[in-house]
Amino acid sequence: MAQPKYEGYCECTPTKLVREKFGDVNVYAQNAKSLLTKATGFIAAYDFTLNPYRGCQYGCSYCYAAAFSPNSQMRQDWGKWVIFKENATEILVKELDKWYQKNPHQPPRIYMSSVTDPYQPLESKHQLTRSLLEVMIDYRPTLVIQTRSPIIVRDIDYLQRFQRLRINMSIPTGSELVRKDFEPRSPSIKARLNAINKIKQSIDRLKGFFPKISITVTPLLPTLPADEAAFIKKLAIADRVVIQAFHSTSQSRSLVASTRQEAEEIKQKYAWWYEDEKLSYMKFKEKLVSQLPGVEIMEGKEGFGYE
Repeated sequence: MAQPKYEGYCECTPTKLVREKFGDVNVYAQNAKSLLTKATGFIAAYDFTLNPYRGCQYGCSYCYAAAFSPNSQMRQDWGKWVIFKENATEILVKELDKWYQKNPHQPPRIYMSSVTDPYQPLESKHQLTRSLLEVMIDYRPTLVIQTRSPIIVRDIDYLQRFQRLRINMSIPTGSELVRKDFEPRSPSIKARLNAINKIKQSIDRLKGFFPKISITVTPLLPTLPADEAAFIKKLAIADRVVIQAFHSTSQSRSLVASTRQEAEEIKQKYAWWYEDEKLSYMKFKEKLVSQLPGVEIMEGKEGFGYE
């Protein structure tokens, strides 16, 4: 079957027109053939990944997911286009029903999301992720939600109904200056920490289930020395902190999870950290371990499991 041709990204007659503009982002709508994708590699501990959207408005400079763009032009324009899956809820019901026909006593393990942010700004309008949560509640999955967005607090009423839920809030640096260099379109560090605080404060343990909370400092970006102590102290809000170095850089255009060249260029501004990145990483890890005795400190793949 021919691949869709997206308006603005092809010189031929497009088969997918821009449905709307959301800020400076082209938004396309598309029906998905499937929604649950077999989990492999870094998140092989799960049965499926679930990505409500394709593309991500946050467009972080280092994001490996850009490699999975529909074409090279869209890869270069990462952050300026999003495809939302119009039929997502209908497909999810069918796929979860099919799972339980084969595995009647084994709820699926689902990681949402691996190549997009389920709570990117567009979600505030389309509520696609919210509709998928509503579907999943009755199927009782083990669910991990990976996001960097405060929009997640909108769904506390649904989140507290999942018995096995972990929320991973991505906060790669404790310095706003560094965040603005590497991920200028993303929410502030303060807004992300406030979101975790609100989730913890808003769930009544007598009326709902309390989620596990991780802060994923991944990839580990520099935190300016003046900000470091305060940042580590704030991480105590989580029951787990996960750290991970940058993915290696891929020189090919193939579908490989690698750090984008854009981020490699920004790293040069922080030579004081990256000249000996392994040492910087180890020193930060040691501080986490010594200053957060009540928090589980984990690295890489192991840290992204539910348990």
